[in-house]
Amino acid sequence: MPNFPTVVAVALLAPDGRVLMQRRAPGRSHAGLWEFPGGKLEHGEGPEAALVREVREELALDLAGAVLEPVGFAADPAPGGVRIELYLCRSWHGEPHCLDAAELGWFAPPAIPALAMPPLDYPLADALLRSLGAI
Repeated sequence: MPNFPTVVAVALLAPDGRVLMQRRAPGRSHAGLWEFPGGKLEHGEGPEAALVREVREELALDLAGAVLEPVGFAADPAPGGVRIELYLCRSWHGEPHCLDAAELGWFAPPAIPALAMPPLDYPLADALLRSLGAI
């Protein structure tokens, strides 16, 4: 199996059942598309530590001590492809601020697969719906 760079992403699930998504900023690959917040692992960093760091950098939220439940993964086998691991988080500290994206939005889980997203986010959305018992 090829060794893909790993990216971690999180589905922040609010008490009302909606999930936070962010729209990619102009000038980036997949600009204008919705995605689960997250980012690349740094050298020697585990997935949970990377999510804590990325969510702090992108949303100004604190996930320290939060339970991160693995949901699923998606991989692009093409050269230069990545593997994205999605986690579910039901609690955090703070209010999300849009620090690294064009826009934030809260969506009911069944609405997420209808969003314009990068290709690997679609199987992640399906995995999220399965884990929530929505499909």
